[in-house]
Amino acid sequence: MALPNCSLKVNRELLDPSFESYRLSLDSIPTYNVELDAAVAEVKLKDSQYTLDHVRAFGMYNYLHIDPWYEDSVYFVDSKGRVLNLTVTLDTALGKPCEMFRFESDPSSCEGEQLCASLSLTSATWATLSDGTGKLTLLRTSKRGESSHNKWEPVFSERLGEPFIIVHSLDHMLSHVHTIEVLLLRVQKDPSDTKGSGFSVSLEWITVDNSAGQGENEERKYGVRKRRMMKGKCVPHYAAVEPQGKGIIVASEKPFTFTEVDGLPLEEPPAEEMEVENSDPIYFWQQTEEDVSVCVRLPEGTTKDDIRFKLTVDCLRVGVGDHAPLLDGQLFAPVDPEASTWTIKDDKSLEVSLQKRSEGPLWSEVVLGDRRGEYLMTDEQKSQLQQRLSYLTAEDLNPNPEKDKPPCNAQELEDCDMFPEDSSTLMRFDGATLKPTNVVSLGSNQFLFSVYIDPTEMPAFCLRHDVDALLWQPRPNQDNDIWEHISTFNALGYVQASKRDKKFATCAPNFSYSALCECLRRVFIYRQPTPVDTVLFNRKQGRQVGQVAKQQVANLDTNDPVLGFRATNERLFVLTANNLFVLKVNN
Repeated sequence: MALPNCSLKVNRELLDPSFESYRLSLDSIPTYNVELDAAVAEVKLKDSQYTLDHVRAFGMYNYLHIDPWYEDSVYFVDSKGRVLNLTVTLDTALGKPCEMFRFESDPSSCEGEQLCASLSLTSATWATLSDGTGKLTLLRTSKRGESSHNKWEPVFSERLGEPFIIVHSLDHMLSHVHTIEVLLLRVQKDPSDTKGSGFSVSLEWITVDNSAGQGENEERKYGVRKRRMMKGKCVPHYAAVEPQGKGIIVASEKPFTFTEVDGLPLEEPPAEEMEVENSDPIYFWQQTEEDVSVCVRLPEGTTKDDIRFKLTVDCLRVGVGDHAPLLDGQLFAPVDPEASTWTIKDDKSLEVSLQKRSEGPLWSEVVLGDRRGEYLMTDEQKSQLQQRLSYLTAEDLNPNPEKDKPPCNAQELEDCDMFPEDSSTLMRFDGATLKPTNVVSLGSNQFLFSVYIDPTEMPAFCLRHDVDALLWQPRPNQDNDIWEHISTFNALGYVQASKRDKKFATCAPNFSYSALCECLRRVFIYRQPTPVDTVLFNRKQGRQVGQVAKQQVANLDTNDPVLGFRATNERLFVLTANNLFVLKVNN
């Protein structure tokens, strides 16, 4: 069966085609410095962690965690094994970070491989914590915004195998059972990968709940109820569990698939194959500007009653009896089901006539992803195609430069015009079947960053679209368009590509600004266009400028590399090994 392909629908009302550029503002950004009592618990990569996946997962790890439920509150783990919190109410009176929790033993003293400690703020009252050695701890935090002095209470702690970092977590209630969904990331040695790096990447989806009760008056104990394993060949750009644990969304350069449930390998039950003569292709198709004709080969003795045919506006299924469908998936383009027909010809083939909903555009395939058919061109179509492609076989590179544009020279492309070689995909997996339900090919839409906009929803993610950066919010409960375009950062796609030393990127939850941070010292802030107080004119176009988008640059007073970077509506937080900087961006 072909994968159910979808697309990201851009909201044109959120685009600004008249945007010109950012204007550098020399206004200073108030910056406040909190010196740390102990260094951040940075874990540097070992010689054995030499792959690009190790760098992406652990070398570029964001050690600073923002609390989406409570404004201007951030967390990090220091070298003493303490989870520390800084909540800002008044910038000029910043206190010292407060201890919320301390590891029982120093993770750095453990033998064997160790990763950085990772924290995920699961809900307004719960958090999940990894010590970097393979141990998961579930913490009851109480309402963190009411008092930053309440110590967190561990209610569950268990070793779950090889070291991991926590990618995402959330909780939900079902029939008085408190359930926590946690997503863990590992980069493991893979002996079977002899041609690649020798490592594979796994995402483990763990469900912890308190369904095991001891008695009516006793508090229920938490325990691991389900473990689901996904495998892939690269570190995902984005991975998150849906609310209520109904599914999982993964964006990666190479696809992930579920391989295990509770330690048992998943086995695909092979569908019974149709007895068709061993000949390829299994169907032929033709098209005009108005319709598409498909001729499907049938096994001998097939009658009308054996045909299993289903057609909707954008999906087609053709099968015989109880056998696996011959054609099944999303059509290349919408059709009119009422004007489409099918008939059996000579008891050997099924002829399907599909009426295109939009006349004109030619299809490149019938069902998306299905390559088992052969396209038959008419003589007229062949002649038209030869004329269109004739310039490709001309003796000169560009026979008529006066008439047509000069050919593109790849050597003249800038770095910010280049895209990854692999075609990234965005996939949604159903939590019950563990099968993909929605697939989007990201193509050249480079992944930029993820950010919490609303803590009750999944993290949003930002993709490059042409020169802009578009922010997308997953909304899996919507039947159509489960990825919604919610904001645009003008020209950020182009701007960020020019920053060679860029380490982190983020934006304010209210979309008022986006920000980039280099490995050392410099922070770039890009504000949304705002009305100007004075009259300005564009001399080239001779028109008045009503709005200006400002760019600001901040230089931090430190030589330590940046380890963490987070944004709120009013402030930017930048973490280094020995300092936490607070930048007041908005008043």
